Amino acid sequence: MAKIVIKHLSEEEIKKMGIREWPTWEKEQSIFPWVYSTEEECYIIEGKIEVTDKEGNVYKIKENDFVVFPKGLECTWKIIEPVKKYYNFS
Repeated sequence: MAKIVIKHLSEEEIKKMGIREWPTWEKEQSIFPWVYSTEEECYIIEGKIEVTDKEGNVYKIKENDFVVFPKGLECTWKIIEPVKKYYNFS
């Protein structure tokens, strides 16, 4: 199974990808299961999240992280601090 990718982008990369034109999503502190039916790219505007995959790997995600969730990923989201993100499904 493909892994979650977390990286940091330069302001130039953010502009080139048009990230600030993507829709936004917000969610309060919570824990919920999720399955990705398509790949998702997102840029975290604010918040702290822990995403745990089926294999038990924990990914710590925070403000200014660019994250790629692969298609087919089954995971559990734990939102530690309310999250706001730009997102794009491919």
